[in-house]
Amino acid sequence: MKIIRIGTRDSELALWQANTVKNKLEALGYKSELVPVKSTGDLVLDKPLYELGITGIFTKTLDVAMLKGEVDIAVHSMKDVPTALPKGIVQAAVLERAATEDILVFKGNTSFLEGEGTIATGSLRRKAQWLNRYPDHKVVDLRGNVNTRMQKLEDNNWNGAVFAKAGLERINLKPENNIALDWMVPAPAQGAMLVVAMENDDFCREALAKLNDEATEICTRIEREFLRVLEGGCTAPIGALAEIEGDEISFKGVLFSLDGKRKIEVEETLALKDAESFGKRSALEVLNNGGKELMEEIKSKI
Repeated sequence: MKIIRIGTRDSELALWQANTVKNKLEALGYKSELVPVKSTGDLVLDKPLYELGITGIFTKTLDVAMLKGEVDIAVHSMKDVPTALPKGIVQAAVLERAATEDILVFKGNTSFLEGEGTIATGSLRRKAQWLNRYPDHKVVDLRGNVNTRMQKLEDNNWNGAVFAKAGLERINLKPENNIALDWMVPAPAQGAMLVVAMENDDFCREALAKLNDEATEICTRIEREFLRVLEGGCTAPIGALAEIEGDEISFKGVLFSLDGKRKIEVEETLALKDAESFGKRSALEVLNNGGKELMEEIKSKI
């Protein structure tokens, strides 16, 4: 039987994710091995992500390794994956989603929330939402994998930093001193893991189909469709969350200006059977509601 070579970034979180897929495949009787690869996003830490001008900076290296035939499949945090996959590579499985929300890891106490404070994040989405809620705060750039960012928070005199709850929980790094930011709309597909394979690799696609979680796949598809229609290939402060409850699906999407002062949002609940193109319709609503001009402004500033 073919050994499935699993491409992964070499950070602790990425390896945890890849090992999760490896264990699930082996439980089904498949043989697999990990092939860790360093990505440009992990190597260049002195520039904000949007300045590097590459969508999919964390996925590109693994895409190349797959296209060259060095690995068979690749495991990603789904929120890092561009909405358009490279030619020849397809979505093969979305694993059951973990927590979707962001959390604030703070130092000392939270009295700074009442006055002035400095918060660290490398995400335009988190920055815009933070400034929308706390306009007197300063937001500084924070890059690197989860462990690096946690260490930088420790080493600097910032009040706190924003992280995805799922990432910290997966590698047991979530400290006591955290607050759930239930008001912050997460990144599209946050908390979900995506496995991609080559389009012509029936063996791997068949194996991975067995790991697919349908509810997570539906929700992330809607969120990423919302992102794709709004974004047009540029990084912008966009949040989206779809949730299934019984036979209904609710969706919330937001677009912010870079300074967080302007916010365009859409919120709707539909019957699950009517969810086709839900993300696209929601994005068009935002675009028609001032989002088109706001996106043009964001593109001119980044």
